[in-house]
Amino acid sequence: MKNKNFIKAFTFLSVFTLSIGCSNLDEEILDGVSNSTTEINTAATLVSAYNGLREFQNQGQMFALDEMSTDALVGPTRGGDWDDNGSWRQIHNHTWGPDHVEVRGAWNTLLSNVYSCNLVIEKGGTPNQILEARFLRAFYYSNIIDLFGQVPYRPAGSDLVDNPKVWTRAEATTFVISELESILPTLPARIASDPSKANKDAAHFLLAKLYLNKGVYLAGNAVGPYTFAAADMTKVATNVDAMSNTLAANYWDNFAPTNNTSNEIVFSSKNSQGNSDGNIQSRWRMCNHYNQTPSGWNGFSTVSEYYNKFQAVDARAKYSNPTILSELGNPVGFLVGQLKNGKNTDAKGSPKDANGVAYTNIPAGSLNLQDRTGKPLIFTQNVTLITGGNTLETAGIRGIKYIPDVSNIEKPENDYVLMRYSDALLMKAEAILRGGTGSASTILADLAARSGVTAAPNTLDGIYAERGRELWWEGYRRNDMIRFGKFLNQRELKPYTSNSKYILYPIPADALFNSNLKQNPGY
Repeated sequence: MKNKNFIKAFTFLSVFTLSIGCSNLDEEILDGVSNSTTEINTAATLVSAYNGLREFQNQGQMFALDEMSTDALVGPTRGGDWDDNGSWRQIHNHTWGPDHVEVRGAWNTLLSNVYSCNLVIEKGGTPNQILEARFLRAFYYSNIIDLFGQVPYRPAGSDLVDNPKVWTRAEATTFVISELESILPTLPARIASDPSKANKDAAHFLLAKLYLNKGVYLAGNAVGPYTFAAADMTKVATNVDAMSNTLAANYWDNFAPTNNTSNEIVFSSKNSQGNSDGNIQSRWRMCNHYNQTPSGWNGFSTVSEYYNKFQAVDARAKYSNPTILSELGNPVGFLVGQLKNGKNTDAKGSPKDANGVAYTNIPAGSLNLQDRTGKPLIFTQNVTLITGGNTLETAGIRGIKYIPDVSNIEKPENDYVLMRYSDALLMKAEAILRGGTGSASTILADLAARSGVTAAPNTLDGIYAERGRELWWEGYRRNDMIRFGKFLNQRELKPYTSNSKYILYPIPADALFNSNLKQNPGY
């Protein structure tokens, strides 16, 4: 159910470390991936590069490294379940090492998709295919920069017996920014009903993200101090201003099965109902109890310290409409307290009676759910890293970030959001406070009005707090905590300041046979 990365890690290891390629900063041809004359189906390979984005939909790898390492998400061991050799606890408590399965999985996934992009670029892709591949490669590279610091590459035409070369974090950042600025004028406009394709708005968003974090990525020491140049902060604002997106009227339109129609979504990983696409169902199953509708894996939760950052009336933390309540019996967002049954299920979540006859007339929300022992299913704010006994099934505040597609729970229509305009607006507001030029006078008020809450103060602390509420579980919490100097601090379930080495993830041990890669400091 959980760790599926072992086989993938070893299967692709030699491909990643020997065949990942790209160019020196001054080379016109950007990536060399092979000296072979083997013909490549570039259209299919580009599809593969897009499909790689689906890995962000899983509960492990990049998502876990970006969210579970922070104050926002925890994966408790529940009796004999969800232990996975302590891997989830290690992420939350900053005790991972170079052999950690999710670290290795993220490294391999990101570099394998760089490899697919390079094949399109170097093996005869059409101009439009190459344009899209260059954008996707920039996106994958930006994640490697953020998580690992250094980035392996292979200059065009290099001998495959040679070890890939390695960019420093600063060199890789410079390359990706220059690459995005080079392709931006010729990228297509965002397609209104399909933001899953490379587009100008997505390039502007990624540039804004890179310029905002440039002070982190170019710092002499990864742990800081960080200097945010006014010119870079102005670049953030100008890139956000160039975007064509708008805020959705309803926050939850961005996470509904029809979210492809939201103009707020800048870039996404596409799912099509009924098809075996990404694993977006993890966004309700990873937290839900077995007896809920939809049924879950009774795993992850948030902590009370994070949950209590939200005002009680904040629509981002809890939302329902007639359809949600009539099908699921419970709101979406964060769940705490007594859980209710779903449509045509009993108090144990079963859709059939003792005789195997399907229920047809039990309204959702009409029954209090029970856990597997028959006790009331009441989610509590209290949670520990290892839980058992009476709290085994109930400890922790659960979260449902995407509205389940009740017409096909296992193969839903919801697209996975990779970039959202509200994030861009908050980046702009932050950049102006850090010395950039521009106007952000209504951003916090607009977000507050949509959520039904009092606006956060227009200060860096206010921006940080608002990003935590607006963007919960969207894959940017670690990035934010580092930029604001809070990632290593003590917090709930991690009552100590972490060693500074944990500001970066280690290079997986298996990758270090490339002598050009050096283990990150402290590992």
